[in-house]
Amino acid sequence: MVAYNPKDWFIFIFRLHKSDTVRTLFPMIISISLYSALVSWIEIDYLQLSNDSKIKNLSIMHTMLTFVISTLLVFRTNSAYERWWEGRKLWGSLVNSSRNLALKLVSLLPENRLDEKDFFATMISNYPFVLRNHLRNNVHLTDLDDHADFSQKNIHQDQHNPNFVAKQIIQRVFALQQQGVIAHEQVLLMNQELSNMAEVCGACERIKNTPIPYSYSAFLKKFIFFFVMSLPMTLVFSLGYYCVPVVAFIFYVLTSLELIAEEIEDPFGNDENDLPLDTISKGIRKTVYEIFGHE
Repeated sequence: MVAYNPKDWFIFIFRLHKSDTVRTLFPMIISISLYSALVSWIEIDYLQLSNDSKIKNLSIMHTMLTFVISTLLVFRTNSAYERWWEGRKLWGSLVNSSRNLALKLVSLLPENRLDEKDFFATMISNYPFVLRNHLRNNVHLTDLDDHADFSQKNIHQDQHNPNFVAKQIIQRVFALQQQGVIAHEQVLLMNQELSNMAEVCGACERIKNTPIPYSYSAFLKKFIFFFVMSLPMTLVFSLGYYCVPVVAFIFYVLTSLELIAEEIEDPFGNDENDLPLDTISKGIRKTVYEIFGHE
């Protein structure tokens, strides 16, 4: 995720960051500009249609369609941002659950159960990294810490790794209950945090595995394409060759909104505007280790 100062307007306006859509769209902007220039030349100089009132009236079509395309893009952007923000709230919930679970365990476990505390510190701090990798469809074993009862060899691509790690934590809690180290009422006290791990994982999977419906996305892209391609045919009569930069700018605005929506609708990837899962995971590990006094 890009770190920035939202009050620094000068940087926003004049700096081209690698996440800017200008970089992605630049070849297409040039193509649209050349196309607009060609259409302008054909209509003004070759066919000389500037006095044809029927052709000029085609601009009414764009006036009516402007409201439609604006409504569609607003809905598209809002739905994508809603998915991004829901993902951020879910990971914020995971941060709180990890802290609360660590605080409860370190308070409930006897002082002499150092191995148990070390196990929970390792596994709770490993969970966000495993969940992050699961959402990105990869396995980075170097991000995980080992324990005597857990090894990086236990993590592989063919299993649901977040469930595996959560199961190890829950099984150890129940084992301590059976040994009488933790009372039944104390296990119930931790139930919300233990359950929230699976709930956060399931909700993130729902966001990742349920993209915007194909027909809607395809229709919007086709709508933007044909809308922009027909613009120079009508704007040329009122703007002349000045319609070239105007059409290029309109294309940039409309297409950029769609590209931004595509990027943030899956907020768990490695794009510039995706959620900072690496930073959040490291923050959870740092906090959990501090709570358990883990070096």
